[in-house]
Amino acid sequence: MSIALWCVLGAAFLPYPFTLAAKWSRRFDNHRPRDYLETTQGWQKRAHWAQLNSFEAFPAFAAAVIVNHIVLGPNATADCIALGFIACRIAYGLFYVADSALPRSIAWFAASLCSVALFLLAA
Repeated sequence: MSIALWCVLGAAFLPYPFTLAAKWSRRFDNHRPRDYLETTQGWQKRAHWAQLNSFEAFPAFAAAVIVNHIVLGPNATADCIALGFIACRIAYGLFYVADSALPRSIAWFAASLCSVALFLLAA
């Protein structure tokens, strides 16, 4: 299996560290997790938002990798772009939790470009 396809698996699990961070509290109620997450503040609220955005970014990336793989087969360029996506999404989440708006937006944009690049590479 190619590195790019492994990155799809990695991207599928990227939201979960932020989910755990958002729920890291003695007040967390597993019977009503969504209610709890709506009451969080500060870095925990931002961790929650980072996990939501990570779930939102996943489908386009997964589709881009799969389309690229179907059209071109395994290739080093796609592997590098997919690794770039993972790196940008990790940076995005960390910048989000740290409340660094401009670097977060740059990381988001760079990760989005990675998904677009995978499609364009296959065109």
